[in-house]
Amino acid sequence: MPGIDECLTEAMTLPGARGASLVDWTSGLALGTAGESPVGDHETTAAETAELARSAAEFDTFLATDDDAGGTGGGGGAGDDAGPPVEDLIVTTRAGYHVLRFVETSFDSSVFLHLWLDRDTGNLALARMRLRDIAEKLVLG
Repeated sequence: MPGIDECLTEAMTLPGARGASLVDWTSGLALGTAGESPVGDHETTAAETAELARSAAEFDTFLATDDDAGGTGGGGGAGDDAGPPVEDLIVTTRAGYHVLRFVETSFDSSVFLHLWLDRDTGNLALARMRLRDIAEKLVLG
C-alpha cells in the first residue's frame, strides 16, 4: 500500500500535471508536495486550498442528503463516520484545473489530494478518476 510520497509521484504522472499535494484541511498544512505550486510556495497553496475545502465541507448545501447513498441529511458535517463530507471539488481557471479529492481515513477524514493541471495538456476526466483510485489506496499512518 503506497504512502504519501508514492501517491503524489503517481499523481504527477497524469497528463498535464504541474503540481500535487496532500493537505490537512483543518490546519491548512501540506503533508506532502510534488512538482510546482501555482503561487511558487506549496505552503501558501495548501493554506488557500484548505480554505476552499473547509468551506465546501462545512456548508449544508454540499452535504449528503437522505437521497444520497449513505447520506444522513443536513447538519452531518465533518464529524460523521460515513467518510469525507465531499467527494471532490474542481476549480477551473484560464490556465488550468485544480482538483481537490477528499481522502477517507481511519481517523477524521480531514485530508485531501490537490492536483494542479495544465489546461491545454491535462485531461480533467482522467485526472478525477485516477485521483479517486490514488485516494482509495493511500495509506496514512
